[in-house]
Amino acid sequence: MRRIEKLQRRDLPLIMGILNVTPDSFSDGGQFLHPQQAVRHALKMVEEGADIIDVGGESTRPGSEPVNPADQIARVVPVIAALRRQLPDDCLISVDTTRAEVAAAALDAGADLINDVSAGRDDPNMLSLVAERGAAIVLMHMQGTPKTMQESPYYQAVVEEVLAFLLQRAKAAQVAGVVKESIIIDPGIGFGKRKDDNLALMANLKRFVATDYAVLLGTSRKRFMGAICNEASPQQLVAATVATTALGVIAGVRIFRVHDVRENRQAADVTHAIKLAGCDGWNEAIP
Repeated sequence: MRRIEKLQRRDLPLIMGILNVTPDSFSDGGQFLHPQQAVRHALKMVEEGADIIDVGGESTRPGSEPVNPADQIARVVPVIAALRRQLPDDCLISVDTTRAEVAAAALDAGADLINDVSAGRDDPNMLSLVAERGAAIVLMHMQGTPKTMQESPYYQAVVEEVLAFLLQRAKAAQVAGVVKESIIIDPGIGFGKRKDDNLALMANLKRFVATDYAVLLGTSRKRFMGAICNEASPQQLVAATVATTALGVIAGVRIFRVHDVRENRQAADVTHAIKLAGCDGWNEAIP
């Protein structure tokens, strides 16, 4: 897949626009259930600067129930097929799933990338599928499952534990035949973490970047920022998300998964330009 070469270039940060074709996602559930609505929103995100569209047919919000592969396929495949016909050729399409059956159908429809919140643990066929198809994969850390992950999560040393897990899963992917350049690691902000855990991970993003795997950051409209800002509505956390995107660019994060593309595209591009201008003091300020 020549399109995934875009992931392997280490120049501008990439913006991944979230497209949930689900009735129950935490921030935008039910808004894009019809394929035409979903495609229109995806095209709008690309106009606003998205490099990747991440199509999900199963909510992973806290407390969510799993969705069977057939229903996921029915939700995501028509959208992915339509997007592949209409998007610019260099725009990547991702499918947000933990099931190899769904991933295979999405790849057949034109997807390039698998975004797996289980890091390949839910389905033993996932990593070998990715290797066989020459796709890329996001391996995310999560303590527990979406249904249980916020039931008293606990870590002794959250940064070390999350980093060790991701390195182990990345090694498993390489053993299965996935090339290192096609592996992206995600610390899983908000997935089985307390507010202080999320803050510790954000403060140590450089440690994940130092692994030399591409890093994805997904903080968009997350609840831990609302607790800091005293803001209950996820839709009112755009500015908070933008702040984390700027921080991530300084740390060297490669991909930012967001709902609000225009705002985060601007934040990423301006921060990246300042970083290139030689503001070493900013870099040194990030642990």
